[in-house]
Amino acid sequence: MGGLEILAADGINGTNGINDIIVINNISKVYVIGQERVVALRNVSLSVREGEFCCVLGTSGSGKSTLLNMIAGLEKPTRGDIIIKGQHIDKMSENRLARFRQDHIGFIFQSYNLMPALTARENVAMPLIFRGFPKRERDRLALRMLDSVGLGSHVKHKPTQMSGGQQQRVGIARAFVGRPEIVFADEPTGNLDSRTREEVMRLMMSISRSNGHTLIMVTHDNELSEYADRIVKIKDGEIDDIIVNVNKSKNNGG
Repeated sequence: MGGLEILAADGINGTNGINDIIVINNISKVYVIGQERVVALRNVSLSVREGEFCCVLGTSGSGKSTLLNMIAGLEKPTRGDIIIKGQHIDKMSENRLARFRQDHIGFIFQSYNLMPALTARENVAMPLIFRGFPKRERDRLALRMLDSVGLGSHVKHKPTQMSGGQQQRVGIARAFVGRPEIVFADEPTGNLDSRTREEVMRLMMSISRSNGHTLIMVTHDNELSEYADRIVKIKDGEIDDIIVNVNKSKNNGG
């Protein structure tokens, strides 16, 4: 891949630095299906720096989505430690974990996951409801985010009145509206055409860069991975390689 170099100085498993916002130590995930044990992840260790754009790249069935679910606290590992902002999320109760996600984490989904009965403004404002923001403040922040993603004139539109690219822009605005330290993007351009895909990638990068968000994206697309600071290749439930991106044109969104 042009503009990329193999990570050597920091080792195959990540950075292990004082600015790491996420630290994963030897996590494994085993599913028991009848008499069969399916190993989805095997002894995965990884660190992610604060403000980094990290891409987890792999084919279908490689374990990349399972890894995302583990880091995001959507599933518990069979063994191993997941530490975010110095806290062991793998040891949290479901209630505490839900609160932690509300306060620190945003999500961008391939299928947008917008509420069809709500307007763009209402969809973007929804995460702020769970955090106790008053309505006037929710509306103000939602309108500002919609304007920043180029949808200032679509605030009253419902999902069925918008294109796929516009719906994903609403999804991006919703993920970033609460200023989370970490945003997870699961195949965020999977349902978009090539031109819209690039627009969405640059938009995610611009917002995360300007506000210092840590962005972790899961994809099977080699071309999309070149936007990231680091590319973590996963194969058969294990980290196969970690690559540093020195391609400044995509890496800086220019």
